[in-house]
Amino acid sequence: MVDRVSKQFGGVRAVDGVSLEVRPGEALGIIGPNGSGKTTLVNLITGFVRPDNGRVLFRGVDIAKSSVEARVRMGIARSFQTPRPFYRLPAFRNVIIPLCSRRARERLGSGFGRREEVALDLLEEVGFERDAAAVTKPASELPHGYLKRLELARCLALDPQLLLLDELFSGMSPAETASLIPLLLRLVQEGRSLVLVEHRLAELFQVVGRVVVLDFGRKIAEGHPAEVMTREEVRRAYLGGEVSASA
Repeated sequence: MVDRVSKQFGGVRAVDGVSLEVRPGEALGIIGPNGSGKTTLVNLITGFVRPDNGRVLFRGVDIAKSSVEARVRMGIARSFQTPRPFYRLPAFRNVIIPLCSRRARERLGSGFGRREEVALDLLEEVGFERDAAAVTKPASELPHGYLKRLELARCLALDPQLLLLDELFSGMSPAETASLIPLLLRLVQEGRSLVLVEHRLAELFQVVGRVVVLDFGRKIAEGHPAEVMTREEVRRAYLGGEVSASA
Protein backbone atom coordinates (compact mmCIF):
# COMPACT_ATOMS: atom_id res chain seq x y z
CA MET A 1 0.00 0.00 0.00
CA VAL A 2 2.75 2.48 0.89
CA ASP A 3 6.32 2.19 -0.32
CA ARG A 4 9.08 4.13 1.49
CA VAL A 5 6.78 7.08 2.17
CA SER A 6 8.16 10.14 3.95
CA LYS A 7 6.70 13.45 5.08
CA GLN A 8 8.44 16.33 6.82
CA PHE A 9 6.83 19.37 8.46
CA GLY A 10 9.48 22.03 8.98
CA GLY A 11 12.29 20.32 10.85
CA VAL A 12 10.13 17.39 11.98
CA ARG A 13 10.09 14.18 9.93
CA ALA A 14 6.60 12.96 10.80
CA VAL A 15 6.82 9.86 8.60
CA ASP A 16 10.24 8.51 7.69
CA GLY A 17 10.50 5.95 4.92
CA VAL A 18 7.56 3.78 6.00
CA SER A 19 6.49 0.80 3.90
CA LEU A 20 3.51 -1.42 4.63
CA GLU A 21 0.86 -3.46 2.86
CA VAL A 22 -2.68 -4.45 3.74
CA ARG A 23 -4.26 -7.26 1.78
CA PRO A 24 -7.90 -7.69 0.70
CA GLY A 25 -9.85 -9.22 3.56
CA GLU A 26 -7.26 -8.21 6.17
CA ALA A 27 -7.41 -5.94 9.21
CA LEU A 28 -4.11 -4.20 10.00
CA GLY A 29 -3.44 -2.22 13.17
CA ILE A 30 -1.14 0.80 13.30
CA ILE A 31 0.03 1.56 16.81
CA GLY A 32 2.66 3.59 18.60
CA PRO A 33 3.10 6.36 21.16
CA ASN A 34 1.60 9.81 20.72
CA GLY A 35 3.45 11.73 18.03
CA SER A 36 4.75 8.62 16.29
CA GLY A 37 3.24 9.57 12.91
CA LYS A 38 0.14 7.38 12.82
CA THR A 39 -2.39 10.00 11.78
CA THR A 40 0.04 11.57 9.32
CA LEU A 41 0.39 8.17 7.68
CA VAL A 42 -3.41 7.90 7.38
CA ASN A 43 -3.48 11.40 5.88
CA LEU A 44 -0.86 10.36 3.32
CA ILE A 45 -2.83 7.27 2.31
CA THR A 46 -6.12 9.15 1.99
CA GLY A 47 -4.77 12.25 0.21
CA PHE A 48 -5.15 14.88 2.90
CA VAL A 49 -1.36 15.26 2.85
CA ARG A 50 1.02 14.70 -0.08
CA PRO A 51 4.20 12.69 0.55
CA ASP A 52 7.63 14.24 0.04
CA ASN A 53 8.95 10.90 -1.15
CA GLY A 54 7.68 7.40 -1.82
CA ARG A 55 4.60 5.85 -3.38
CA VAL A 56 1.03 5.27 -2.24
CA LEU A 57 -0.34 2.26 -4.09
CA PHE A 58 -3.95 1.12 -4.40
CA ARG A 59 -4.72 -1.89 -6.57
CA GLY A 60 -1.32 -1.53 -8.18
CA VAL A 61 -1.77 2.15 -9.12
CA ASP A 62 0.32 4.93 -7.60
CA ILE A 63 -2.20 7.42 -6.21
CA ALA A 64 0.27 9.65 -4.33
CA LYS A 65 -0.77 12.67 -6.41
CA SER A 66 -4.48 11.83 -6.65
CA SER A 67 -7.06 14.04 -4.96
CA VAL A 68 -9.09 12.97 -1.93
CA GLU A 69 -12.18 12.79 -4.13
CA ALA A 70 -10.45 10.54 -6.66
CA ARG A 71 -9.39 8.17 -3.89
CA VAL A 72 -12.93 8.02 -2.55
CA ARG A 73 -14.23 7.14 -6.02
CA MET A 74 -11.63 4.35 -6.17
CA GLY A 75 -12.95 2.89 -2.91
CA ILE A 76 -10.94 4.46 -0.07
CA ALA A 77 -12.67 5.97 2.98
CA ARG A 78 -11.49 7.16 6.38
CA SER A 79 -12.79 8.33 9.72
CA PHE A 80 -11.29 11.06 11.88
CA GLN A 81 -10.15 11.09 15.49
CA THR A 82 -12.58 13.93 16.14
CA PRO A 83 -15.91 13.33 14.39
CA ARG A 84 -16.75 15.79 11.61
CA PRO A 85 -20.51 15.59 11.06
CA PHE A 86 -22.78 18.30 9.77
CA TYR A 87 -23.84 19.30 13.26
CA ARG A 88 -27.12 20.99 12.30
CA LEU A 89 -28.38 18.01 10.31
CA PRO A 90 -30.12 14.96 11.78
CA ALA A 91 -28.05 11.81 12.01
CA PHE A 92 -29.77 10.07 9.10
CA ARG A 93 -29.28 13.06 6.80
CA ASN A 94 -25.58 13.05 7.67
CA VAL A 95 -25.49 9.57 6.14
CA ILE A 96 -27.55 10.56 3.10
CA ILE A 97 -24.86 13.06 2.06
CA PRO A 98 -22.16 10.45 1.28
CA LEU A 99 -24.88 8.30 -0.29
CA CYS A 100 -25.22 11.10 -2.86
CA SER A 101 -21.55 10.75 -3.86
CA ARG A 102 -20.57 9.53 -7.29
CA ARG A 103 -19.38 6.21 -5.93
CA ALA A 104 -22.61 5.58 -4.00
CA ARG A 105 -24.78 6.69 -6.96
CA GLU A 106 -23.12 4.08 -9.16
CA ARG A 107 -24.23 1.40 -6.69
CA LEU A 108 -27.64 2.66 -5.58
CA GLY A 109 -29.02 4.57 -8.51
CA SER A 110 -30.62 7.99 -8.20
CA GLY A 111 -33.75 7.27 -6.15
CA PHE A 112 -33.83 9.52 -3.06
CA GLY A 113 -36.22 7.25 -1.19
CA ARG A 114 -33.79 4.38 -1.57
CA ARG A 115 -30.99 6.52 -0.09
CA GLU A 116 -33.10 7.35 2.95
CA GLU A 117 -33.76 3.65 3.56
CA VAL A 118 -30.08 2.77 3.13
CA ALA A 119 -29.10 5.55 5.55
CA LEU A 120 -31.39 4.10 8.21
CA ASP A 121 -30.02 0.61 7.54
CA LEU A 122 -26.45 1.83 7.98
CA LEU A 123 -27.25 3.66 11.21
CA GLU A 124 -28.90 0.53 12.56
CA GLU A 125 -25.84 -1.48 11.55
CA VAL A 126 -23.51 0.69 13.65
CA GLY A 127 -25.77 0.64 16.71
CA PHE A 128 -28.51 3.26 16.30
CA GLU A 129 -31.97 1.94 17.15
CA ARG A 130 -34.02 2.43 14.00
CA ASP A 131 -37.01 4.08 15.65
CA ALA A 132 -35.11 5.88 18.41
CA ALA A 133 -34.90 9.65 18.71
CA ALA A 134 -31.14 9.63 18.02
CA VAL A 135 -31.77 8.91 14.33
CA THR A 136 -33.56 12.23 13.81
CA LYS A 137 -31.65 14.34 16.34
CA PRO A 138 -29.22 16.95 15.05
CA ALA A 139 -25.68 15.66 15.31
CA SER A 140 -24.93 18.52 17.72
CA GLU A 141 -27.20 16.82 20.29
CA LEU A 142 -25.66 13.35 20.05
CA PRO A 143 -23.31 12.04 22.74
CA HIS A 144 -19.74 11.20 21.79
CA GLY A 145 -20.29 7.46 21.33
CA TYR A 146 -23.08 8.08 18.84
CA LEU A 147 -20.94 10.61 16.96
CA LYS A 148 -18.18 8.02 16.56
CA ARG A 149 -20.68 5.48 15.27
CA LEU A 150 -22.17 8.09 12.94
CA GLU A 151 -18.66 8.67 11.60
CA LEU A 152 -18.40 4.96 10.82
CA ALA A 153 -21.82 4.89 9.13
CA ARG A 154 -20.81 7.80 6.89
CA CYS A 155 -17.72 5.85 5.84
CA LEU A 156 -19.74 2.71 5.11
CA ALA A 157 -22.11 4.76 2.94
CA LEU A 158 -19.20 5.10 0.47
CA ASP A 159 -18.97 1.30 0.13
CA PRO A 160 -15.18 1.35 0.68
CA GLN A 161 -12.83 -1.45 -0.25
CA LEU A 162 -10.16 0.13 1.96
CA LEU A 163 -11.40 1.64 5.21
CA LEU A 164 -9.05 3.53 7.53
CA LEU A 165 -10.33 4.16 11.06
CA ASP A 166 -8.41 6.70 13.13
CA GLU A 167 -9.04 6.11 16.85
CA LEU A 168 -12.55 4.76 16.29
CA PHE A 169 -12.77 3.42 19.85
CA SER A 170 -11.48 6.58 21.54
CA GLY A 171 -13.95 7.88 24.12
CA MET A 172 -16.39 5.03 23.62
CA SER A 173 -17.66 2.84 26.44
CA PRO A 174 -16.67 -0.84 26.62
CA ALA A 175 -20.22 -1.79 25.62
CA GLU A 176 -20.09 0.50 22.59
CA THR A 177 -16.77 -0.87 21.38
CA ALA A 178 -17.92 -4.46 21.97
CA SER A 179 -20.97 -3.84 19.79
CA LEU A 180 -18.81 -2.65 16.87
CA ILE A 181 -16.24 -5.45 16.85
CA PRO A 182 -18.53 -8.03 15.15
CA LEU A 183 -19.32 -5.47 12.44
CA LEU A 184 -15.62 -4.82 11.77
CA LEU A 185 -14.93 -8.54 11.61
CA ARG A 186 -17.78 -8.98 9.13
CA LEU A 187 -16.37 -6.24 6.91
CA VAL A 188 -13.11 -8.17 6.78
CA GLN A 189 -14.95 -11.40 5.99
CA GLU A 190 -16.61 -9.60 3.08
CA GLY A 191 -13.15 -9.02 1.62
CA ARG A 192 -12.65 -5.39 2.60
CA SER A 193 -9.32 -4.10 3.88
CA LEU A 194 -9.28 -2.33 7.25
CA VAL A 195 -6.53 -0.18 8.74
CA LEU A 196 -7.12 0.76 12.37
CA VAL A 197 -5.05 3.38 14.18
CA GLU A 198 -5.76 2.75 17.82
CA HIS A 199 -4.51 3.24 21.38
CA ARG A 200 -7.02 0.84 22.92
CA LEU A 201 -5.00 -2.27 22.25
CA ALA A 202 -7.26 -4.82 23.92
CA GLU A 203 -10.12 -3.94 21.57
CA LEU A 204 -7.81 -3.54 18.58
CA PHE A 205 -6.30 -7.00 19.00
CA GLN A 206 -9.77 -8.56 18.79
CA VAL A 207 -10.02 -7.26 15.22
CA VAL A 208 -6.56 -7.27 13.64
CA GLY A 209 -4.27 -10.15 12.82
CA ARG A 210 -1.19 -8.01 12.25
CA VAL A 211 0.15 -4.72 13.60
CA VAL A 212 2.71 -2.16 12.51
CA VAL A 213 4.42 -0.15 15.25
CA LEU A 214 5.61 3.39 14.57
CA ASP A 215 7.96 5.48 16.67
CA PHE A 216 9.24 8.95 15.69
CA GLY A 217 7.86 8.41 12.19
CA ARG A 218 9.66 5.12 11.58
CA LYS A 219 8.37 1.58 11.46
CA ILE A 220 10.10 -0.28 14.29
CA ALA A 221 8.14 -3.56 14.27
CA GLU A 222 5.56 -5.54 12.33
CA GLY A 223 3.86 -8.87 12.93
CA HIS A 224 1.29 -10.70 15.03
CA PRO A 225 0.14 -8.56 17.98
CA ALA A 226 1.13 -11.02 20.72
CA GLU A 227 4.62 -11.44 19.29
CA VAL A 228 5.24 -7.78 18.45
CA MET A 229 4.32 -6.55 21.91
CA THR A 230 7.03 -8.68 23.50
CA ARG A 231 9.82 -6.96 21.57
CA GLU A 232 12.19 -4.78 23.55
CA GLU A 233 12.16 -1.92 21.01
CA VAL A 234 8.36 -1.76 21.24
CA ARG A 235 8.43 -1.70 25.03
CA ARG A 236 11.00 1.09 24.97
CA ALA A 237 8.86 3.09 22.53
CA TYR A 238 5.88 2.93 24.84
CA LEU A 239 8.01 3.94 27.84
CA GLY A 240 6.07 1.74 30.18
CA GLY A 241 2.68 2.40 28.61
CA GLU A 242 0.10 -0.20 27.60
CA VAL A 243 2.10 -2.93 25.89
CA SER A 244 0.45 -6.18 26.90
CA ALA A 245 -1.46 -8.06 24.20
CA SER A 246 -3.99 -9.02 26.87
CA ALA A 247 -4.34 -5.49 28.29
